Amino acid sequence: MALESAFSAKLTEELRAMFPGCLVIKGNSASQGGIPDWLVLWGDRWAALEVKKAAGARKQPNQDYFVDLMDGMSFAAFIYPENKAHILDALSNFFRE
Repeated sequence: MALESAFSAKLTEELRAMFPGCLVIKGNSASQGGIPDWLVLWGDRWAALEVKKAAGARKQPNQDYFVDLMDGMSFAAFIYPENKAHILDALSNFFRE
């Protein structure tokens, strides 16, 4: 199983390749626990992604709450190796609507 940091680093590279000119900003959970790891800004759209090293990885308190809240505002999801293709496809569809 890959480390979350390695998966996250590769993911940011993939996001930048998929969405040229996007901004991928690291979230600051120190100010508010449970905030997703990455904010992705592209054109007039944004998405929040909470990176996990695996589907069954432990979640921090409030992560479900903030992913659900931000998904209602725009697009947000948990992303891990097992669902990466599905989430990136959904994100691509959302950004290109």
